[in-house]
Amino acid sequence: MNEIGKLPNLKVLKLRDCDFRSSKWEAEDGEFCQLQYLLMEHLNLVSWTADDTHFPRLEHLVIRRCGYLEEIPLAIGDIPTLKVIEWTNTVVQQQLQQEKYRRHNLTSAMTTFKFVLCDAVTSVHGKQSLESRIRDAAYDAEDILESHLVEQILSRPAGESFIFSPPDVEKLIEELDTTKEEMLTILDNNQTDTSSAAVSSSRQDPNPKNIIVGVGEDLIQLKDRLIGQPSKALQVIPIVGMGGIDYQMQKLRDVLLSLLGCVIEKLDDKMLQEKSDKLALRLYQALIGRRYLIVLDDMWDVKPWDDTRRFFPDENNGSRIIVTTRESSVADYTGSESWHHQMNLLKDDESWNLLRQKVFAPEETCSPELEKVGRKIAKNCRGLPLAIHVIGGILSQAKTSQDFWEQVSDNVSSTVADKGGEYEFSNILSLSYNHLPNHLRPCFLYMGAFPEDNQIRSSRLISLLVAEGFVRPISDKSLEEAAKMHLKALVDRNLIFVSQQGTNGNAKSYSIHDLLRDLCVRKAHEEKFLFVHGWTPAGNLPINTSYLRRVCSHGPFSFEDAYISMEQISLARSLLLFNNTNKKIVRYRMLCRLRLLRVLDLLQARSMEFRKEIRQLVNLRYLAVKLTNPLTSPIFTLCNLQTLIAKYSENRITLLMGRTVIWGIVDMRQVSHIKIKGGAYVRYHGESSRNRYVILDKLQTLSPVPISELSDRVLEALPNLEKLGISWDREADYIRDLSRLHKLHKLKCIISRKRVNFSSNFIFPPSIKKLTLTGFHILDDHMNQIGNLPNLETLKLRFCTFPSGKWETKEGEFCQLQYLVMQSVGPVYWEADDTHFPRLKHLVIRRGRLMTIPLAIGDIPTLKVIEVDSSGPSVVASAREIQEVQLDIGNDELQVRILGHY
Repeated sequence: MNEIGKLPNLKVLKLRDCDFRSSKWEAEDGEFCQLQYLLMEHLNLVSWTADDTHFPRLEHLVIRRCGYLEEIPLAIGDIPTLKVIEWTNTVVQQQLQQEKYRRHNLTSAMTTFKFVLCDAVTSVHGKQSLESRIRDAAYDAEDILESHLVEQILSRPAGESFIFSPPDVEKLIEELDTTKEEMLTILDNNQTDTSSAAVSSSRQDPNPKNIIVGVGEDLIQLKDRLIGQPSKALQVIPIVGMGGIDYQMQKLRDVLLSLLGCVIEKLDDKMLQEKSDKLALRLYQALIGRRYLIVLDDMWDVKPWDDTRRFFPDENNGSRIIVTTRESSVADYTGSESWHHQMNLLKDDESWNLLRQKVFAPEETCSPELEKVGRKIAKNCRGLPLAIHVIGGILSQAKTSQDFWEQVSDNVSSTVADKGGEYEFSNILSLSYNHLPNHLRPCFLYMGAFPEDNQIRSSRLISLLVAEGFVRPISDKSLEEAAKMHLKALVDRNLIFVSQQGTNGNAKSYSIHDLLRDLCVRKAHEEKFLFVHGWTPAGNLPINTSYLRRVCSHGPFSFEDAYISMEQISLARSLLLFNNTNKKIVRYRMLCRLRLLRVLDLLQARSMEFRKEIRQLVNLRYLAVKLTNPLTSPIFTLCNLQTLIAKYSENRITLLMGRTVIWGIVDMRQVSHIKIKGGAYVRYHGESSRNRYVILDKLQTLSPVPISELSDRVLEALPNLEKLGISWDREADYIRDLSRLHKLHKLKCIISRKRVNFSSNFIFPPSIKKLTLTGFHILDDHMNQIGNLPNLETLKLRFCTFPSGKWETKEGEFCQLQYLVMQSVGPVYWEADDTHFPRLKHLVIRRGRLMTIPLAIGDIPTLKVIEVDSSGPSVVASAREIQEVQLDIGNDELQVRILGHY
């Protein structure tokens, strides 16, 4: 191909029935300089790498029956001479790829303009209107392109070609050109100082009583760092916390004037007119010879610190600087030589004490009836001091009205937002959003789609962010890895929280403070980003029902709701329903009219019957449903699908045990995650594809698949699996070698019928970090095999038995194990010592007939928790004995939790 590409006058190239040795075609610079027409027919190509410089004069591209080709290089769409992409293929997924090129060609400049506008102009008159116009133009482009594409696909039989040429594109491009000129004019005429600025220092103090409650431990630690350290060198103490713990930051010149005002008796008119460099010199000279404490409050980025740090002399006299920030990265930078202090939210008792002192004078008392309601209100403030101050100010006007207090307790978030104007409450929290980089804003706003107090599984949230298109590729990172980085950035900014960590320290679930969630919903409404059904905006904030791009509901919802018409929701890209039991939602003739849907999450809605009509939703990336019947209809026509989650209602589990839920994932080439819950499983082949093997290199999660399905050929077709669930429908009668799955780190094996022996024919990959076995007879040599896995960190044994009646671990086994669960295991006598589990941190014994816990387990230096739940008296006694022995030798860090016993 390199020789052909260098032919100087080649204008037409037709490749028919050709085999590429490596299944790859990588174009190089300087090739195909004159090529105008390219035909690729019936090729074995899997990967094609090229850009617009390789085919600079290409006008017409034709692809026919290239069933293995995953995608055309996106940059092909940037070739200025390209007029037609014609695609004929047996797989509809290939046709959908054209969407990328046309939309990329049209909207890439639009996206660039939006990012430049958001990043370069922060306080420009007219920016909000212009940004809205850009956003609306982008939405219009998406609607035209995707509507036309879906219409073309659904109106033509599979394999029939069509030329993708949607209407009205020229009109959109004209709008874009006009918007571009307008933006450039604004940028030229409105250069403004974009340094960190927030709430003015003149704002009303929300805490006029200067009450300090619930920060005892924080004060002790900070006091020690301020005056208790032996070092006399200048130290910087960063303090990190969520917005509303009380911050503010001003411009550099204002900061210098403020600092000078603290060390000089009076600033004269001459000083007030001086520039920053002159003021900085005065500050440095004024601090020389003094021991000082300086607080730089609410620092948003490192530039203000770099601008001011050199003005603080270090004379080894114990001077200190405190920097408060909402950004962990700023804290790490400013306090590079010391750890930063994390300000935590208040506990429930601390919140009530602060609220009580805010509402009542020292000589006043609170009745028991009001205290009960007040504690509920304080708890619902979720530990945020500013919210408690605002609520306290409101309640202080009605100290004896229990009815009013109960009204407030029913909706604390809206009360704070609606009536906290005098404290600029919304502005304080909005600062965190306004300072977000553009790429993080949709990820933050999307948190408003979930109900209050909801713990959102990390895997679910990441899949949703990717499916929504909020995540852009980052160098060599996958989209999932990039999404994790985005979420970590929000955590570092104290906008969301990790509510649960896995045994490996990674986030397992996330949550958001109720008041920040309220901010998400309000901003999402303002920006036409998300519509939360049933949420009523405060004041005059409009409800944008005319543009329902993403819709979620946390209660009853129906397409026949008078509040939302079918016409208004017809262009929706996302529909997420929570706690919905309305039967009307399952009407497929209504649901399938939403043909542009990318995300359909009905997992927490009423169970529904899967029907073939759902195949019309060819734009779906994410599908999560609760079903009453198997997915026997071919689902591979949802060729854009990335995540499939199906759950069966409890009354159907027995009927579905051992049934196939989904046939033929061999044709689902874009899918990354398949999770089926409720006793059924997945098969690789479909009825018409038994002899075809296609590499599904995007598939990362597959659960469960019957062990009888895992032939060598199937395993070779799943090279990038990271999480696998196996249903043992029979014993492994021949070797299943999973060692070829080099990326597999999480494995679950469960018996689907009667208990069988765990087979030595089953070969684990050494990459396994988390292993769950459910329902097996485990022989001694099987446990030795598991114990020798070099990277195993988590082991869960559930409903397993040991035919020998004992489990005797050996030296050198379980060297990396940190978390061990034994649930309903036994009867078994466990023999072990501290050398067998040298890194164990957490041991859980739940029910079962384990005889005792080995006493030597308590000597493991890393062990922090032993948890015993509903176990026999001998297990409870051994756990308590371990605790007593450890206390006798001075180990008071080991926690022994007895949650119940027989």
